[in-house]
Amino acid sequence: MVEKIYQTMKSVGVWNLVMGILLIVAGILSGIFMILNGTKLLKKKSDLMF
Repeated sequence: MVEKIYQTMKSVGVWNLVMGILLIVAGILSGIFMILNGTKLLKKKSDLMF
């Protein structure tokens, strides 16, 4: 009985780590894309002015 509890806790812990790492990577990638799009807009600022 105790072994099943430890196995469950272990698998939950592993999945929490995996999800945390994936969310960190997704956040970093979305930040990079936002910065790149912002620099693209700044480069073409004269074309975008009304």
